[in-house]
Amino acid sequence: MNNTSAAKLGQKHAPLFALVRDRIREDILNGVYRPGDRLIEGKLSEDLGVSRIPVREALRELSAEGIVTIEPRRGASVAVLSDSSARNMTEVRAALEGLNARLAAMRRDEETIAVLKDILQRGQDALKREDLNELKELNKLFHDHLGTMADNSILAELSSSFRDRTTLLFAPSNIQRVRSNWEEHAQILNAVIAGNAELANLLATQHVYNAASAYFQTDKQ
Repeated sequence: MNNTSAAKLGQKHAPLFALVRDRIREDILNGVYRPGDRLIEGKLSEDLGVSRIPVREALRELSAEGIVTIEPRRGASVAVLSDSSARNMTEVRAALEGLNARLAAMRRDEETIAVLKDILQRGQDALKREDLNELKELNKLFHDHLGTMADNSILAELSSSFRDRTTLLFAPSNIQRVRSNWEEHAQILNAVIAGNAELANLLATQHVYNAASAYFQTDKQ
């Protein structure tokens, strides 16, 4: 990022470190930095046109999310998940998302259903354009609004925190996986609309395992 880009960053209404954090996270999820790659503060600050301080703060936040690992004397690097950690994370997230969908089906309301239908349609439109950035945002909106309908503040807090921690694990590896994600979203919503809590739970749980399967396949290639 050149100085002009950095200046544009500074014009946005957000702390500089947060903008730097989001840029580094995006680069990691888009494969600019691969698991195990070192993230050198000096190089990042030069590339992004900012001082080391916001870079250091950004790396600390990404470490808390589980995307970055910070080690004494070695510094920061993109996190590498062991198969065991990835499976453990998958099991927990599957349980959370399954419960979220179950409660949404039990407590569904027409207003939130309308919002979710709109998000699905916008997702289909973005798929036609293969707009991955918009699809990421819409994916978050879909799960957030499903959580709103579940109407359990503790579950919503746990789910949101765990989604942040597992971002690297569940980042879609290709456009085909993204298409499958949205097909599965539609199936989950249909079960929720029908009030079928058991089916919604099953589909949301399987949705997580499908995404994890894509991660393991990519990891082994």
